[in-house]
Amino acid sequence: MTPTHIEHIGIAVKNLEESIAYYEKVLGLKCYAVEEVTDQKVKTAFFMVGQTKIELLEATSEESPVAKFVEKKGPGIHHIAFAMDDVATSLKEAEENGVRLIDKEPRAGAEGLRIGFLHPKSTGGVLTEFCGKK
Repeated sequence: MTPTHIEHIGIAVKNLEESIAYYEKVLGLKCYAVEEVTDQKVKTAFFMVGQTKIELLEATSEESPVAKFVEKKGPGIHHIAFAMDDVATSLKEAEENGVRLIDKEPRAGAEGLRIGFLHPKSTGGVLTEFCGKK
């Protein structure tokens, strides 16, 4: 299990449109996709910075993990996502190495990727996501 690259950095925001405006007007980046992921109760916006993406996350429900994050910690970096060749195998290997998982099996994520999260209590306090095409 070795990540191929940092796929994206997830940033929780209160207002997606205001945040998009900041990234476009101040940083000069271009939002190339906005997508709602209904089962995760978030709306996302993506930007490319070199070969890494920035994913802005706005909660669409008070029950969303992102809404709870923003309520508890405020807007900011939510997670780091590593690209993996095989998400299911990577999750299994992480668990075999004593890592507590949020997702034991991959699920659907934004941009058609398969994703799985590792619990921050097992990853030095950083919510970690594995993502890939399979």
